[in-house]
Amino acid sequence: MEPDLETARKRLAEKKRELEAMSEMSEEARAPVTLDQQSVGRLSRMDAMQQQQMAQAQERARKRDLVRIEMAERRLADGEYGFCAECGEPIAGKRLEIDPMAEKCVRCAS
Repeated sequence: MEPDLETARKRLAEKKRELEAMSEMSEEARAPVTLDQQSVGRLSRMDAMQQQQMAQAQERARKRDLVRIEMAERRLADGEYGFCAECGEPIAGKRLEIDPMAEKCVRCAS
């Protein structure tokens, strides 16, 4: 079954907007930790640094997904969307529904 290219474009654009909005909202959480002299002790600083690290890890994951979206959009433009980058076979429609950025079929991805 051929993938619905228009639906794929819309889903990729929606996912991209969502990731960019999340990135913008978490900007403050990724900022360097400032030491607040009013906070109580070492645990407060450790907690703030841990939260910062988690926010930075989430941002790295968002950036990876944005790159995957760009690659999927390029495959759409080149007419290669929906075909496995490794073996050239069609990628299952259900797989593309779950992950519109998928570039490999289930067999090649595993």
